[in-house]
Amino acid sequence: MADSGPRFPPLLGMNMSRTEARQLLCPDGSPWIWQLLEQCVRNAWEYWSVVIGLVSIGCFLFAALPQLYVAHKNGRVDQALSLGFLLCWLGGDFTNFIGCYLTKQLPIQIITAIFYVNMDIIMISQFAYYKLKNKKMKGSGSLKGFCIGWVVLCITLSVILPSQLLLRNLERNADLEVNQNSLGITEMSGFICGYVSSVFYLGSRFPQLHKNFQRKSTEGTSYMLFALAMLGNFTYGLSLVLKLPAVQHNKNRYILHHLPWLIGSFGVLVLDFFMTAQFILYRKHKTTQSHLLALEVEPLLVDEVET
Repeated sequence: MADSGPRFPPLLGMNMSRTEARQLLCPDGSPWIWQLLEQCVRNAWEYWSVVIGLVSIGCFLFAALPQLYVAHKNGRVDQALSLGFLLCWLGGDFTNFIGCYLTKQLPIQIITAIFYVNMDIIMISQFAYYKLKNKKMKGSGSLKGFCIGWVVLCITLSVILPSQLLLRNLERNADLEVNQNSLGITEMSGFICGYVSSVFYLGSRFPQLHKNFQRKSTEGTSYMLFALAMLGNFTYGLSLVLKLPAVQHNKNRYILHHLPWLIGSFGVLVLDFFMTAQFILYRKHKTTQSHLLALEVEPLLVDEVET
């Protein structure tokens, strides 16, 4: 039978608490990281990998808040954001979580994936709410059904994503998976999900880029959503790369093990530079239009005063 993870010595378990016994599994590692993530960090490269990974979580945790505020303020999020963008983002985050779980990625990746899915749920729920509100509930039976189905999905996700149970299973030494010469069907399924998530991530930006191009405007969308997403993707990818020097053997296998997530993070980072260009371009376009309108109105006002 395969080993299911670290086991506590029976004699130690009789003389000390479970917490003390767990600490013996990582005596030379960082205590707070071991307690928080159950990841044994033994050198500076691994330490900063975890710290930067936590920064990435913070970025993604707060990324949606400016957009939620802007949407609440103008109440037209359904006109500003592309539904394809949100659904592709959700698809990417959900397959990302499944892939991370099945392939036993780093604990920080699992936790980040959980935050991703939660923020997607909030943003799409707000989108559906304002879509219904703006249509005044008329002729939107299919959309009501979508919202009901979405609520059921949210409840299901809240049941299957218990972080404590997830972290408890992470004691199976994620790094040891890198050194295995063959992949089982579970790991292979996880890698397939990882690559599917990277495709979703890369494809998510195109509907929004197209919608902005059609409107010739980014009004109703918060640039902070994309700015924090850029910072989050950069720190997420960097946290994976920083751990590379700490891998003593099979560095190529380490890269292949994390390749889908590296593609997803750094690939989307590149596309978000195009999103940034749109914000700059259309802001200048809006300023120019406002200036021209002011020049057209000013003579009319002068003629009214003279008459």
